[in-house]
Amino acid sequence: MRSIKKILLLLLAVFVIAQFFGPEKNSGEMVSFESFFEDTSPPENVKLILKETCFDCHSGITRYPWYSSITPVNYWMAGHINHGKEELDLSKWSAYSLKKKDHKLDELIEMIEKKEMPLPSYTWTHKEAKLTETQIEDVITWAKGVRTKYSLEPKP
Repeated sequence: MRSIKKILLLLLAVFVIAQFFGPEKNSGEMVSFESFFEDTSPPENVKLILKETCFDCHSGITRYPWYSSITPVNYWMAGHINHGKEELDLSKWSAYSLKKKDHKLDELIEMIEKKEMPLPSYTWTHKEAKLTETQIEDVITWAKGVRTKYSLEPKP
């Protein structure tokens, strides 16, 4: 019994010390989205959907909930955010080639149609991010329109 107490105290000490360390926060500025919004011209309802459901993991700005300061949750969240930005970083939209932009929108359409995005683990804590069928249709219609625009643009 004594060794179990020692182990529990050691684990508690490690947990407390771990709270002083954490991953770097994903914090940028809204200005980084201007080129994305200018290039893709989303209607206001789609712009709101993107802000509420996509930007936290797919941009340089994340709205962190209160529990994001707790280790190991902060590392788990940072992993999701980093992976999301590797797949699609809307803050770096202007750096993407026309072909890459088109491909990313194609992937966005596919992920939303299959209801793979936003992730269930995200919508558990962000109820406003759970998309309705109407919202899904609005985003897909917008993305397909942007893809059509890209297909008409002259290739460099």
